Amino acid sequence: MAQHLKRQNVPNKWPISRKGTTFVVNANFNPSMGMPILILLRDLLKVAQNRKEVKSAIHDKNILLNNKLVIDDKHTAILFDVITLIPTKANYRVELTEKGKFTLNEIEPSKADKKVAKIINKKTLNGKKIQLNLLDGTNFLSDIECKINDSVLIDFKTRKISKVLPLKEGANILVFEGKHAGKIGKINKFVPELKMAEIITNNGKMNVLIKQLIVIE
Repeated sequence: MAQHLKRQNVPNKWPISRKGTTFVVNANFNPSMGMPILILLRDLLKVAQNRKEVKSAIHDKNILLNNKLVIDDKHTAILFDVITLIPTKANYRVELTEKGKFTLNEIEPSKADKKVAKIINKKTLNGKKIQLNLLDGTNFLSDIECKINDSVLIDFKTRKISKVLPLKEGANILVFEGKHAGKIGKINKFVPELKMAEIITNNGKMNVLIKQLIVIE
């Protein structure tokens, strides 16, 4: 993947101006689902004035992503990932605004050791082990009872799945893609033949493709 991206071509979810320098640093993984650490720290949190300061913080081992040291300022922080600033002990989660733009919201330390991720595939491996492929690009071997399109809660301390959040009527959801991206609500009912769900939000009822929903706590 190219190291830089034309500013005018950045994903719509990136909350940066289309005017300015011609290029911005590109995400090293799935730019539609997250943003580079550099842009999050410099342009959203504004804890650094330039790339040199971000690189220095990384070199000094001051930045954690999901409880692991960050080693590359281009590394993508995916939706629901947690960024920790070690010097200030502040924790931030990558989330979406109601307008579908990435943002960083500060969270309590007690919430900084876990994240939600959507199951997008299941595979049976040799030995009948089940591999879960998640939307954030990670894979887990687990015998936990779950289905594709459910979400799981990942514990950063154990690096294991601690809980399943089933896709079902009454489940809390976030729309993470499409024209309704950023909307939060509950599933009212399913429309299986259309692979859609009717959800209820503060803006009323709407039909959204199941592939655009992620179950949240």
